[in-house]
Amino acid sequence: MNIGTKVALAVAAAALCVAGAVGLLVHRITAADQLATARKDLDRQLLSASYDYAAGRKSPARLDPPDLPDAAARAVRRGVRVTYLDDTGARPVLWAATRVSDRTVLALSRSYGHETRDLAELDRTLVVTGAATTAVVALAGLALGVRMGRRAEAAARTAEDIAHGNLDARVSPDGKDEIARLAASMNAMADALGARLEAERRVTADIAHELRTPVAAMVTAVGLLPPGPASDLVVGGTRKLQGLVEDVLEVARLDAQIAVLETEPRQVGAMARRAVTGLEGVELRVLSDTVVETDPRRVERVLSNLAANALRHGARPVEIEVDGPVVRVRDHGPGFPPDLLAILTTSGPQRFRTANSSSGTGLGLTIATGQTHLLGARLTFRNHPEGGAEVVLRLVVDEAGQRGVG
Repeated sequence: MNIGTKVALAVAAAALCVAGAVGLLVHRITAADQLATARKDLDRQLLSASYDYAAGRKSPARLDPPDLPDAAARAVRRGVRVTYLDDTGARPVLWAATRVSDRTVLALSRSYGHETRDLAELDRTLVVTGAATTAVVALAGLALGVRMGRRAEAAARTAEDIAHGNLDARVSPDGKDEIARLAASMNAMADALGARLEAERRVTADIAHELRTPVAAMVTAVGLLPPGPASDLVVGGTRKLQGLVEDVLEVARLDAQIAVLETEPRQVGAMARRAVTGLEGVELRVLSDTVVETDPRRVERVLSNLAANALRHGARPVEIEVDGPVVRVRDHGPGFPPDLLAILTTSGPQRFRTANSSSGTGLGLTIATGQTHLLGARLTFRNHPEGGAEVVLRLVVDEAGQRGVG
């Protein structure tokens, strides 16, 4: 149930309660006023009839009427002049009685049906008026709730856009209430987040650029070392450092959105084969193949990063399955940890975060995701039902079957 419906129901319930309370109050006040007026009028008639009886004149009053209600009769015998409403029968009757001698009771009665009908008509009017008022107020509450719901939904959509990386998304503050304050706070948060991320990107790119030249010199220098265990250790570490610098530069280029696509028609199976060349423990299966218009270098980079990540963090064999424009990369390890999988399926990979912080830099999935977005394709992450982590790359072919977008 959305906020608009909740507000409308709350306003309608409040209006119904108010209308019911007012209607009940009006009913009781009117009923009491009617009865008091009728009793006063009949008592005045009884006094007049008593004077007529004492003077020997005729009057509409009756002596010792047999249908006088017992409660009124008992009160009169105690010497009290009473008025009594008998509503036990089908037709309500109002009585007025007094004692004119030790054993004689003089009484008047009249029908109370007119007042009862007037009160019933008033109740119907109150019900109709209350229902109409409740409906009008409910519609007004619905309009208010829908407006509030739309503003809240717009803020939620903007927050989702920001969470998915669109830091230019903003909410338009409307009014001076709490939702407008929330929108302004969200915009301020997006501005601050964008500024911090931009500063982080610049620092990362500057460091990577500064390291590229000395690292290249180191690679050249270690190539001149004589063979031996120490040289092999230095060469391995230098190449790993060079790869890290290149990965950071690639991330910086993707963040800066300066990468350029160079598309051409290629078979998905051929790109997969080139991507896994030289990787041990990778099994490639082509169920069906297709040609897509894409940037083959970037597709191969995505697949090689996914395969290398599976080899590093999963268990062999790593299976790559090509099914038309869909490529599935699966390992046979423990799968993605629940907390990491939740991040991958919502906001995407986070740089320098891996399933095992001691076994990598965490840039492989970040680069793969960035390249995928650049290609217009899509990556999905999950744990395979039979065990292991699985990443699916989808290159959706257009109607002509000539380019991979998604």
